[in-house]
Amino acid sequence: MSAMPWPDHLLTLEEWDALPEDESYHIELVEGILLVAPKPAPKHQVAMKRLGTWLDEQLPRDVVAVPDVDVLVKPVAPITMRAPDMVIVPHERFLEYPKRFNPDDVLLAVEIVSPGTGGTDRVMKPAEYAAAGIPHYWLVEIDDPVTLTAFTLVDGYYERVGGGTGKVEIPNPFPVVFELDELLSR
Repeated sequence: MSAMPWPDHLLTLEEWDALPEDESYHIELVEGILLVAPKPAPKHQVAMKRLGTWLDEQLPRDVVAVPDVDVLVKPVAPITMRAPDMVIVPHERFLEYPKRFNPDDVLLAVEIVSPGTGGTDRVMKPAEYAAAGIPHYWLVEIDDPVTLTAFTLVDGYYERVGGGTGKVEIPNPFPVVFELDELLSR
């Protein structure tokens, strides 16, 4: 890939859409500022894949788990485009094969904490997702012990509603049970 000139201004949605596709980096846009990070490590990728499989096995048929897809969190300038590790969206909306999802499409956003993303995943993204009205947020910590914390949007802020380590049962937005000790093992 040839070098792209570094933006000297806040990017618009049109400029975001015109960026070349590059699978070698994780790219998001925060208030018009391009954030470029390395792709997640294999440990993160395995956790995301296994979580997606578990969700596919347990979710109702009218929703679908979609990994690493753009969500236009803040559509007004300066825009914010995030790429949660996983989102749950209505199956009907998924079948429209949109380029990205809007916050009102997303029933649940999931972030898996990796080295270098802790502050963003624990503070910034939940604040952005809550402001956008995404009703549920899960935070998965993959350092030992593997932990899942589930939040539900209440009066504009996320409140912890469940989670833990080991066997975890989450009732909302869909009842699911995970054995977190198996998230990274075969």
